Amino acid sequence: MTDPKAPQAIWPDIPQPLMPYSPAVKAADWIFVSGQLASDFKTGIPPEARPVNPNLGSEQATQSRFVMETLKRTLAAGGADLSKDVARIWQWLPWERPTLDEMRAGDAYPEGLRITPYLDVRNEYIFEPRPASVAVSIRELPVRGAQIEIDLIAIVDGSEAKGFAAPEGVPAPLAGYSAALRRGDWIFLAGEVPTDWQGDYGAARSMGDPSALAREARTNPHVWYGSDIEAQTDYTMSKLEKIAASAGGSLKRVVKADVYLGSPADYAGMDRAWKRWFPENPPARCVIPYMGLGTRGSRIEIALTLLADDSTLEIHRIETSDAPEPFSHEPQAVKVGNFLFLSQQMACDSRGVLADGMLRHENFPWYGLPGKNQMRYMMKNVAAICAAAGTSVENVVRRACFHDEGTHFADSIEEWASYFPGVKPASTTMRIGGPLVVPGANALLDLIAYVPDKN
Repeated sequence: MTDPKAPQAIWPDIPQPLMPYSPAVKAADWIFVSGQLASDFKTGIPPEARPVNPNLGSEQATQSRFVMETLKRTLAAGGADLSKDVARIWQWLPWERPTLDEMRAGDAYPEGLRITPYLDVRNEYIFEPRPASVAVSIRELPVRGAQIEIDLIAIVDGSEAKGFAAPEGVPAPLAGYSAALRRGDWIFLAGEVPTDWQGDYGAARSMGDPSALAREARTNPHVWYGSDIEAQTDYTMSKLEKIAASAGGSLKRVVKADVYLGSPADYAGMDRAWKRWFPENPPARCVIPYMGLGTRGSRIEIALTLLADDSTLEIHRIETSDAPEPFSHEPQAVKVGNFLFLSQQMACDSRGVLADGMLRHENFPWYGLPGKNQMRYMMKNVAAICAAAGTSVENVVRRACFHDEGTHFADSIEEWASYFPGVKPASTTMRIGGPLVVPGANALLDLIAYVPDKN
């Protein structure tokens, strides 16, 4: 008997991708849209995505309008409306700053980048309540000259979207997105950074270098105690806790966390703070380094997906000995209803060390395919986790892949595609431009899979 909620590829009348992925995948009542760029996938950026006169128009705005039109047609082909059905939206913006050295020094601010032209266009297409939003800068997108890539999740379950502004005591974001958005059982929290949206702007004196950090997120630079990343993680989580409560949820019901760091060196400190906020039953989690964050001084951004407290859906944490235990404080995956949220996948063991055979031998530099080998290793583990959750690797519906340098992208994507003879997952790919938390890993996967109902 055919499963009516099983993954279905959506192929709208838009420029067709060059790589093996579907423009969008619908599973149950969710639609996962691949990262969309202003490209015809034949020549690069097409003329209609460029201003006729660059002195009279913004290329960021022109590309954004091209992308929004593509997203609109894609969602319409799946029975959704861009203006009201989007629950979470990711915006990836390539920029040359901050450099790796700046990030390692704790500066993750993309100096000179402005996104107002994009926001003005977005607001023409997406109405209130606006979806939970994440916007970060990365090093490079897979189409030369592309200034933005957008992917998203929409929900068409018949429920009405309800947006929540920042509650009393929580600084309100400046970009006009919802601090939280509820759709049915689910609550999506926007990416939060450790800012009060003012910081030292206009102040005559401060505790340290000028930044947008809230005072509660700082350590005193005049004494040798404290951990900057832990203070920032704690302050950010305190904001998210209050926002979740205002939307009818709590941190006890968090299913998935997306964590964006400037430097991978901050991972351990973030994880120490994480254990305090989630001493038991932590959510699935992906931690991506070398992300440019939109407030000066911020080292971390966190976005959460959770169940409402009045939801009857149950949270199941997945464990299997057929895949390595996570090297930090998260489960292998979390299953809720028809969806499985996997924690970050890299080609490493439970110590956070690259698995054997994942790199070319130094004395044999022409031999081996590290991209293919690492993807095969990850997919073996993904298949085991999916099986433990009552599904299969063929039911993966969303993939975000973060490459260190992109050198091994071609053989990596070829190996990936071999696991999907039918519906290929929605996909977003980018280059972060630096080594991942696991030295030698060339890719990090962030995955969601569909889980069929039990017979």
